[in-house]
Amino acid sequence: QVQLVESGGGLVQAGGSLRLSCVAFGRAFSSYAMGWFRQAPEKEREFVGAISWSGGSTYYADSVKGRFTISRDNAKNTVYLQMDSLKPEDTAVYYCSAGGGAHPLESAYDYWGQGTQVTVSS
Repeated sequence: QVQLVESGGGLVQAGGSLRLSCVAFGRAFSSYAMGWFRQAPEKEREFVGAISWSGGSTYYADSVKGRFTISRDNAKNTVYLQMDSLKPEDTAVYYCSAGGGAHPLESAYDYWGQGTQVTVSS
């Protein structure tokens, strides 16, 4: 069992930056690929990006590529989502997830955090 706790969300102006963190409690964090997803009001949850268990591979949705960066520190059981050049359309609840492989499908992940709100004002 793995528990995931996100933090770092908040209100930021367009063009600004935020860094989200997700701390894992429980079984070996370093054995899991980690994903970030987001859900905007009245929309389906969507893939943002993912990172392999080693951190050697990362994947991003086209909508965030070049603006968002995922990294992880296995010694701290933490994965990060650095978000730069934020846009109002990035406003959503952001979730981290843990699974067997870095993949854009939700079904690939076994564990989910409770989410953290990110609001980007124009």
